[in-house]
Amino acid sequence: MGVIGAGAEGLALAAYLSSASHRVHLYTRDPRRIAGVTRDGRIRARGTIEGEFPVGSVTDDIGTVVRRCSVVFVATVTTAYLGVARELARHLSGRHTVVLFSGKLCGCAEFTTALAGAGSEDADVIEMDALFAARPDGDRGVRVHGFKRWTLFSGLTQRVTDRHADFLREMFPGVEPAANVIERGLADFGAVAHAPITLANISRIDRGEKVLFYREGLSERTIVLLEALSAEFHAVGRAYSADVPPPAELLDLYYGGRRDGGVLETMRTMPVYREIFAPTSLDHRMLREDVASTLVPLSELARRAGVPVPVTDAIVTFVSVLAGENYRSTGRTLARLGWERLSGRQILQRIQS
Repeated sequence: MGVIGAGAEGLALAAYLSSASHRVHLYTRDPRRIAGVTRDGRIRARGTIEGEFPVGSVTDDIGTVVRRCSVVFVATVTTAYLGVARELARHLSGRHTVVLFSGKLCGCAEFTTALAGAGSEDADVIEMDALFAARPDGDRGVRVHGFKRWTLFSGLTQRVTDRHADFLREMFPGVEPAANVIERGLADFGAVAHAPITLANISRIDRGEKVLFYREGLSERTIVLLEALSAEFHAVGRAYSADVPPPAELLDLYYGGRRDGGVLETMRTMPVYREIFAPTSLDHRMLREDVASTLVPLSELARRAGVPVPVTDAIVTFVSVLAGENYRSTGRTLARLGWERLSGRQILQRIQS
């Protein structure tokens, strides 16, 4: 198994695969960041995954990983997908399957389009959600705070999803196929929660204060904003035949919890969230990634379907101003998904084929 990316999620995934007796080859642009793993040939995991797990190799040559592995997991941030696809394209063939380990909304459409643009059209691309709440632990390990017991997976079309369903269910017990790739991307609690909570705590984060993100960063008013955004996820989902669970149900599916206790109480008391701190800068993936790779395509899909999403649009505008970057141009647009010339109905027909 190949893992592209050696951040916390990539290391947690590599440890998980190794714990299941898979030989893992790990790619990172900078092996010095995980010098201990490179030196020892093992990942030290603490928390939900506990132990030391061997890796077959650590390399900064992506071609080496692809030559050794028929299944390649991409565990980078989603805003790096275009670059990763270009690097992978010349090494992939029909024997390969690429699994995006945090696709966000329609990640496999963006990745497939980028591969095709770089001359590679043979490999199947599957996306799912990142399964681990993890943080780096020195240069030789990772601390895993929690493990999602449920998520959805999808290929760009139903045929691709069906082709890989047995493999993914065996690899990750509890995962289920989505009705389509849009449903998979919208069933993502992080994409609903990260931007509203970050914006509600903008001053504290901008000052670099140490804030427990899900415990101290929440209030009743924050939940109002989060639930308004969630309602727009549901509305767009209905337009594309996607059944999106509400936040409390998603949390229960992920980690187990009371659905009747309300989102605020559930998030404040859930063990997996207790020790997770807010970013200490607004230049962080909790804004960049969820806005660029979920809220921008959500807004564009909504527009094609004639669904108003004022909260989504406001967050995209607000974060673009804060970042000094127009995410409506640089984010995951319909053009980057290969759907620029399609109507909402045509998009639905394509992904259900």
